[in-house]
Amino acid sequence: MTSPDLNPSDLIALFNDLFSATENTRLVPGGHEPEYVPAGSATSYHQVIFAHGFYESALHEIAHWCIAGKARRQLHDYGYWYEPDGRSAERQREFESVEVKPQALEWILSEACGRRFHISTDNLDGDPVEVEAGRSRFRAAVVEQVHNYLENGLPERAEILKQALLLYYRRVNLFGVHLFAPENI
Repeated sequence: MTSPDLNPSDLIALFNDLFSATENTRLVPGGHEPEYVPAGSATSYHQVIFAHGFYESALHEIAHWCIAGKARRQLHDYGYWYEPDGRSAERQREFESVEVKPQALEWILSEACGRRFHISTDNLDGDPVEVEAGRSRFRAAVVEQVHNYLENGLPERAEILKQALLLYYRRVNLFGVHLFAPENI
């Protein structure tokens, strides 16, 4: 069962209640592009900024934050590169290799709050045959990573948020490995 009316302000409040004091980090709605901005001269706290106020964008950006180590959280966008849509097959594989863990966490967090997860290879203008072949491999890698997380544990901040989401959205008894089948993404 998917909840159609998830309010980003609820996610903002949950995230900020959990991590504002302990991690000096806040979830912030933004404009066109999501980004991570470490504390500095503009703000005294780190910002996980998600695009257009979209719940899905917030979960994705949170997943990246949950994976980033302490040193990476001191860098703008965790020090990673971004290449826009239309990437070559080789650059797309590189992109996907960095996206497996965040998208696996995003899927787990999505299910924790009752939101359907949609995998994203973020390369709509790439070669259609290559994009679809890569999408299939990427989907399999995300499914495998989700099961690895469920068996071996999530990163600490992701587990804290997952538990809070399960309680807030009353999904504790609905959540389980059965949700994470390849046909569900």
